[in-house]
Amino acid sequence: MRGTLQRGLEAFAELGYDRASARELARRLGVSHNFINDRYGSKAAFWRAVVDSARGAQLARLPEADPSADDAENLRRLITDFYRVAADTPLVARLFVDELNQDTERLDYLYDHYIGVVVGRMASSIDRLVAAGRMAPIPMDVLFFAIIPTVSGMLDVPLARRLGRHEPSSPERTAATAESLAALVLNGLLGTGREGGP
Repeated sequence: MRGTLQRGLEAFAELGYDRASARELARRLGVSHNFINDRYGSKAAFWRAVVDSARGAQLARLPEADPSADDAENLRRLITDFYRVAADTPLVARLFVDELNQDTERLDYLYDHYIGVVVGRMASSIDRLVAAGRMAPIPMDVLFFAIIPTVSGMLDVPLARRLGRHEPSSPERTAATAESLAALVLNGLLGTGREGGP
């Protein structure tokens, strides 16, 4: 069944939810037209199973805060690892980028089960950094859009090529891009409360 979920992820990432009809999904999965309804109950339930399979594995790879570490280091580690994990799974990033722009039950599901979890792991460190004057207070929505959608910069998209990305996609290039994005975002966030910069 793992192969079915992976092929479902590929279809949703490429087509988006609305264009991934039950008939097209069945064709791509190599199953009968009734398979999704018989096995999962609905296309929406199949989408949730696909997302749970992909994102559950990603969340398991994100670090918990280390109580003995500095809050800035915990935040740096979490965001860097978030980008590394996202870079390893570009199909999930594509699916997320598509869903973030639609006010649907699917977005509610992503927020409740994944986005909120990642934000929650950052919240305590951020609160302490702000209280200590090491980070400017930033509304959570602004903070989110400074950190999370940056993942789209790691995808091999036509716009990236128009902006000068000439190297072919490779694990090394993707990892290097993830590191650069994390450093850029973190230096901006952590430099806001310090005199003389980071």
